[in-house]
Amino acid sequence: MLQGHFILLFFVLINSCVYCQLYQGYAEEESIHGNQRSSPKGYFGKSWRRQVLDGDSEVPIVTNNTVSPTSLTGTSSADLEHAGKRDGKFFSLFTVVKFANDDCATAANENGTCYSAAECSARGGVSSGACAGGFGVCCTFSYTCGQTTYQNSSYFSNLNYPSSYDGTGSCQLTVNKVSSNVCQLRLDFFVMVLVQPETNDSNCNRDQFIVTGGSRVPAICGTNNGQHMYVETGLLGNSPITLTVVTSGTGFARQWRIKVTQMNCDSIGRAPNGCLQYYTGVSGTIRSFNYDGTSGRQLSNQDYSICIRTESNFCSIAYSVCTGGVYSITGPTGGSATAQGTPIGALVGSTTCNTDWLTIPCASDNGRAIQRGNTVCQDRLCGDAFASVVQATSGTVITSVRPFQVTVHFDAFEAIVPTSVTNVQGQFNNRGFCLSYIQQPCTS
Repeated sequence: MLQGHFILLFFVLINSCVYCQLYQGYAEEESIHGNQRSSPKGYFGKSWRRQVLDGDSEVPIVTNNTVSPTSLTGTSSADLEHAGKRDGKFFSLFTVVKFANDDCATAANENGTCYSAAECSARGGVSSGACAGGFGVCCTFSYTCGQTTYQNSSYFSNLNYPSSYDGTGSCQLTVNKVSSNVCQLRLDFFVMVLVQPETNDSNCNRDQFIVTGGSRVPAICGTNNGQHMYVETGLLGNSPITLTVVTSGTGFARQWRIKVTQMNCDSIGRAPNGCLQYYTGVSGTIRSFNYDGTSGRQLSNQDYSICIRTESNFCSIAYSVCTGGVYSITGPTGGSATAQGTPIGALVGSTTCNTDWLTIPCASDNGRAIQRGNTVCQDRLCGDAFASVVQATSGTVITSVRPFQVTVHFDAFEAIVPTSVTNVQGQFNNRGFCLSYIQQPCTS
C-alpha cells in the first residue's frame, strides 16, 4: 500500500513541474544518547524546485524543507511502522532562485548591478554588499585609462582613484553596447574635478572632458560633481562611444569617477531626443556646468537642452534662483570700462540677449502669454537677475509650454576680465545659473 502512495506522489510531483530524480537514501545514524536520531534525509533523493523572480541570475539553494513518509495522508499505521523501520529516508528539496539584474547599492553607497557571486566574478566585477534578499551580490565594474567595457553600470575613473591625478595625458574609456536595444548612455559625474577654464576666454583649453561617437556633447571642465549627461548612441549597429579626459600640466589634483549606464530604447528612464540633461519629479534643481556660485565660471561654447518630465496632473512649471544661489548670464555687448561689475538686472528678448541666454518658451511672471503690466511673454532671458521682465531683482518665471525645457546658449567669449573698453559689461565675471523648479498642478 505504501508503495502505491509513493507512485502516486511521484506522478503528482512530475505533473506539478517539480523536478525530481531518484537517489539513494542515507542510512540513519544513532545518536550518542541512544534515544535520538540524527536528522533524516533523502527519502526519494535529490530534487529541485524553481522559483522564478523575473531575472537573469540563478542561485541553487539547499533548503530545510523535507517530505516525510508520515506526512502522506491516508497511510496506515502499519505502513508507517514499516516506513519507520526502514533507513529513515526523507525527500530533500533544492531551490533555484532566479532574480533580476537590477540596480543595487553597494556598501560604499555606489550603484551597482545585482548578480550572483559567481557571475559577478566571471564578468570581472567586484562584489560589495548583498542584494536580491541575500541571494545576489551588488557588483560594480571599474575601468580606467585605455580600457573597454561591455558591461552596464560601469565606472570610469582616473588612474589610482580615489587618489588624485596630477599630470599631462589623455585617458579614454571605450563603451560598447551590451545589446542592440541600447539607445542612450547616461553619464553620472559622481566626482569630476578638472582645471578651471582659461581666464581670458573661459574655454576649456587646459583640461577637457569629451564624448565622441554619439550625439553632440559640449566639452566641459572645472568642477561638475553631481551633474549628468545623456548621450544618444544611435539605433543601428554597435558603434562604440569614447569618453576622454584630456589633462595638461601639473600642479592640480584632478579626480573623476563617472558612472556609465546603458539605457534601453524602451526604458521609461530614457531621455527625450535632443536632451543633454533630463530631470524627473515635481521639484528639483538645474545648474549650468562648472557652477558653484563662488569661484566657478560660466563655460563658453555651450549649446544644449535641459528637459524636465511633465508629471501627471501638472500643467505648468515655475523657476526661481536657488536659495543662496547665483544667476549671472551675459547681457548686451558694449558699455564702457566704468561699467565693470555694475549690476545690470534682468534682461529679456532676442535684441538684448544676443550673446548668451536661456530659452524658456513663453516665460512670464504669471504663466500666461500676457504678463502683469500687459507685456507679452518672453523666450530669451539673460543678465544678472532672473525674471521674465526687465527689472533689477530676480523673481519667479512660469511657463505652461510643454514639454518643459530650458535651452542653454553660451557663446565663445566669457572673459573674467575685460579685454577692451567695449564688450565689457555683459561679459564680466559670469557665474552661470542655479535654478530651482516646481511644477504647478492643473487647475481645470
